[in-house]
Amino acid sequence: MTQLKELPLTELQFYATAPYPCSYLPGRTARSQVATPSHLIHADLYSELVNAGFRRSGLYTYRPYCDECNACTATRIPVKHFKPSRSQKRTLKKHAGLEIRILNLGYQEEHLELYNNYQNERHADGDMGHSTEESQDQYMQFLLQSRVNSRIVEFRDGPEDSEPGRLRMVSMIDILDQGISSVYTFYDTSNPSASYGSFSILWQVQQALNLDLPYLYLGYYIKDSEKMSYKAKFKPIEGLISDHWQPIIEP
Repeated sequence: MTQLKELPLTELQFYATAPYPCSYLPGRTARSQVATPSHLIHADLYSELVNAGFRRSGLYTYRPYCDECNACTATRIPVKHFKPSRSQKRTLKKHAGLEIRILNLGYQEEHLELYNNYQNERHADGDMGHSTEESQDQYMQFLLQSRVNSRIVEFRDGPEDSEPGRLRMVSMIDILDQGISSVYTFYDTSNPSASYGSFSILWQVQQALNLDLPYLYLGYYIKDSEKMSYKAKFKPIEGLISDHWQPIIEP
């Protein structure tokens, strides 16, 4: 069980937002439950909140709290039991030459440029709500503000003539007591045959194993949303359903 009453949350308060248009299921409205005050949500407490289905966006800690919908399911991969599919093995082989660096949180113009290009290509429908004028401020608030153990992971082509290779992908991750939480990933969309997003998840699975952490938390799975249903391809995967972590079974 992962009910809120079982957590050490006596100093936190929870409120529900006003309804807003759902980003993933057209025609529906959504609400979120938000944990406050943010300055009390330190690493240990945030680990407990993630295990209860919460996520963070910058300093904002939330989980879905919709009135007539429970389509969003918090997910995690039990990494010691994960078995890559044939397609995922091909992805590992395809991108094995990428050079990977783990960095502390910090602003880099090159990262922002890749982020903006990704948003313009993949979220032109306003999924993230970032306008061009606000992109730098939104990027910094969304991904570079954290009170937990957060890291930037860079994925680049191999170096050429002693110069760093081309930046292909950036992943933001949180290191928790019981696993890694995959916060957000953005990547170069110019090569349609690349599988950068899948490769990032596969790398994070291995990183959790290397750190002897049992889980990789992937955020919310939504069966009827193309942008969120891909998580079921990483098997086995568990969902937080009726306050219990249990396997998600999909064909």
